[in-house]
Amino acid sequence: MKFIVSSTYLLKQLQVLGGVINNSNTLPILDNFLFDLKENQLIVSASDLETTMSSVLTVDSDSEGLIAVPAKLLLEILKTFPEQPLTFVMEDNNTIEISSNHGKYALAYADGAEFPKTVELSNPSATTIIGDILATAINKTIFAAGNDDLRPVMSGIFFQFSPENLTFVATDAHKLVKYQRTDITASEVAEFIMPKKPLNLLKGILAGSESDVTIEYNESNAKFSFENTELICRLIDGKYPNYEAVIPKENPNVLSISRNQFLSSVRRVSIFSNKTTHQIRLKIAGAELNISAEDLDYSNKAEERLTCSYQGDDMQIGFNSRFLTEMLANLNCDDVSLEMSLPNRAGILTPVDGLDEGELVTMLVMPVMLNN
Repeated sequence: MKFIVSSTYLLKQLQVLGGVINNSNTLPILDNFLFDLKENQLIVSASDLETTMSSVLTVDSDSEGLIAVPAKLLLEILKTFPEQPLTFVMEDNNTIEISSNHGKYALAYADGAEFPKTVELSNPSATTIIGDILATAINKTIFAAGNDDLRPVMSGIFFQFSPENLTFVATDAHKLVKYQRTDITASEVAEFIMPKKPLNLLKGILAGSESDVTIEYNESNAKFSFENTELICRLIDGKYPNYEAVIPKENPNVLSISRNQFLSSVRRVSIFSNKTTHQIRLKIAGAELNISAEDLDYSNKAEERLTCSYQGDDMQIGFNSRFLTEMLANLNCDDVSLEMSLPNRAGILTPVDGLDEGELVTMLVMPVMLNN
């Protein structure tokens, strides 16, 4: 087995795949990249058993072979090379030798046949989406997904596909984000829950990408194919909570305000809030929004007044400032609207502007009990 490849091209592809590999693996073979050479095509795969990602690289070769190469060592050496062709040759003593312009480096390899086989999806359904739109959908929702191991269904993003739209939902029971695209549809109705790790990988690779991503899915796995790369992952098992039921339908009290002004005010005031509850109080009367926080343990308190446009009854409502900050920071609009019904019902945060055609974002934040 012998092939020649550009050092920077190989490094760029391997760094993407390296994101799949865990720091500590139960199976030692998973610390390796699988190199599957078929003449001038080199298929490189990385896996952690749950998620497997592979890329097809074009190399200069006329041989074949299947070996597993230590990922960490290979990435470390590739990072030090300037752009140049590297020659990989398989030697008899179970090592693979890399020759550069200046030297030779030998790595011990493992038998490629030991590497876990990639899952084949049996009769999957499929839909296609532009890479950047998928990255945006993940970006807009992933921060709201939970980290609770006892409730695994809430630790991922819920994908809901239908002939009308595509919907992406994440929640941790305190906050909820629903991101919808009405300009993209699927041929049939489908629902599945994607774990966070593969989504973070996709988000990094696809940001700004104009290429099409084909999503294939069945009961247990999903596969994302784009350009020369494929990612297959196991879905989270279980039924997603009925999120529509928690979104209040009647919200007569509507507050509209500049997002940046609201965000910086909440950030400033929250410094003075209680360090365990992070509670801030919003008091709205007429065209004035009063944001306050106090930490009785340390006699710290802060209060700010902002002008806003408001329709509805005067009201006081408490929120966890961390959730509110995260949500406001995740929107990229000039003005936001906060719709509320009662101080003990969830508030709905939506962008007033800055959305693409067919894009809908709904954020739900649960209130906290105010202690008067």
